[in-house]
Amino acid sequence: MAFRVPQLLEECLYFTNRGYISAWVYRKLCPKCKKATMGKPVVKGKVKSRAKEYVCPQCNYTEDKATHEDSVHLEAVYTCPHCGKKGESTAPYARATYKKILSYVVSCQHCGAKMPLTKKLKEVD
Repeated sequence: MAFRVPQLLEECLYFTNRGYISAWVYRKLCPKCKKATMGKPVVKGKVKSRAKEYVCPQCNYTEDKATHEDSVHLEAVYTCPHCGKKGESTAPYARATYKKILSYVVSCQHCGAKMPLTKKLKEVD
């Protein structure tokens, strides 16, 4: 299965490109009206980045942050640093502890090696 790489950052909740791995999370389609993608609320032209909910701009349907982020998944395209093969993988959009560092963990589809996407580019031993 070939993942569709996002063309604009506006269609993503999360995007990173770390050289050997590119990962993203697409915005979710509104479950109520199915016409628009949900995002953080916008007040006076500014996005409330610390908001605890996601809002549909069409029908104003709201969903709390935990429920919304549990329903989406992280997609990644990478070149494995262990086996050297190119691949694609998905992972849950939830940070897990990997070697005592919070990170999104993507597994290689060929060799099963774990590739962490760490917060703030922390180095993993």
